[in-house]
Amino acid sequence: MSQRQILQVFEQYQKARTQFVQTVADLAARLQNTETLQNAGVMSLLRPLLLDAVPTIQQTAALALGRLANYNDDLAEAVVKGDILPQLVYSLAEQNRFYKKSATFVLRAVAKHSPELAQAVVDCGALDALVISLEEFDPGVKEAAAWAIGYIARHNAQLSQAVVDAGVVPLLVLCIQEPEIALKRVAASALSDIAKHSPELAQTVVDTGAIAHLAQMILNPDAKLKRQVFSALSQIAKHSVDVAEMVVEAEIFPAALVCLKDPDEYVRKNVATLIREITKHTPELSQIIVNVGGVAAVIDYLGDSKGNVCLPGIMMLGYVATHSENLAMAVILSKGVPQLAICLEEEQEDHIKAATAWAFGQIGRHTPEHAKAVAVLLVFPKLLNLYLDTESSEDLQVKAKKALKSILQKCTYLPALEPLLYEAPSNILKHVICQFSKVLPHDSKARRLFVTSGGLKKVQEIKAEPGSAIQEYINAINSCYPEEIIRYYSPGYSETLLERIDNYQPV
Repeated sequence: MSQRQILQVFEQYQKARTQFVQTVADLAARLQNTETLQNAGVMSLLRPLLLDAVPTIQQTAALALGRLANYNDDLAEAVVKGDILPQLVYSLAEQNRFYKKSATFVLRAVAKHSPELAQAVVDCGALDALVISLEEFDPGVKEAAAWAIGYIARHNAQLSQAVVDAGVVPLLVLCIQEPEIALKRVAASALSDIAKHSPELAQTVVDTGAIAHLAQMILNPDAKLKRQVFSALSQIAKHSVDVAEMVVEAEIFPAALVCLKDPDEYVRKNVATLIREITKHTPELSQIIVNVGGVAAVIDYLGDSKGNVCLPGIMMLGYVATHSENLAMAVILSKGVPQLAICLEEEQEDHIKAATAWAFGQIGRHTPEHAKAVAVLLVFPKLLNLYLDTESSEDLQVKAKKALKSILQKCTYLPALEPLLYEAPSNILKHVICQFSKVLPHDSKARRLFVTSGGLKKVQEIKAEPGSAIQEYINAINSCYPEEIIRYYSPGYSETLLERIDNYQPV
């Protein structure tokens, strides 16, 4: 065989390999083909091609493996069991930027599915290789590496700590300073995934100066970048007062409030989440947010939002109101109560209704004035219905009951209490009766109205255990009226009168 014929054989073999790997990569791009490819043993066929002499074949083989592993954990596990990861990691240090992007895609695709698979990626030495990739000149390689690191870190604190120990965080902070928007997004996302697990991990991110660089990007026109920036700041701020104060000191307010009106739903939600994570810590941090107009801005945001997007805003109002009477009054004066009443009425999900009920409880529990602000909007019957509804989740029932009790214990606005005399079960009713027993002795107009509205008659019909708290409250109410009035409205009194008529003998 001549030299030319031998070269032709090699050329045909290379063409066949190229065609095979390209076809597999194309087939792997469609979900319906994955099972057939796996059953055909494609993993073991692709593995040797990762070490092929032709760079494009290596890259395409890695791309095909990444696409397969990306679909589900079974396929990702097949990559792990096929001993493909060590080969990829080894090649990462040696190959060109195109191969590096494909190889890191495989690592990311495997790591995303579960902590166990992410641990397998770490165990094969991938973190060191990814750190080297983060130091590459090519922004596409950096982006692919940052993406894989984020997918490893997001699962749990242990994996995040492994990422931190590899020296990744300072490199990610450098990445968010690069001009490429896509790289900024992925790096900010990875920092968010690292910071979310514990105060210690968040502190590590803070110590590298990440807050200042993230804060500079809050008004970037790119919506996807803003999503990740606000997410990262939220995950940092949630852990402690100290880091929340550092986020506030980065002077992101009031500028960040503009983003509550951003066209992108996720930007709006992440901003509201950040404000929630700051306000939950202390009255002082809540007061800062109130002073920059944060409460009014969140209330407007709730008016424009539906579903899960509302949740952080609702909780933020609850957290602000929790801290003090004055902060709860700030929520009331900003028209927060009517907006929460709309949320309670219109939202369908039980967990959102539960958060709204909790927020009402935090607002109304301080003083009679706070309780009245909630009561006048007919919130009591709604909370009672949610508590008594067997279709409500357990969490919703608990929160509705707790909110109702805490507001009732401060409420002296009797028109809102009276309907509950007819509807509330005994465990709620005792709080209603208690409030009447406090108000009626000091208000003659209220005593008269209580009689004419039928309230006194209803109280006489309540069957209470002698010596019980509710009986004590009833006795206190009865002591506000002449004895003949009490007798007149007591059950059976009309029969007693009729009996007297029957027994009466005219002169």
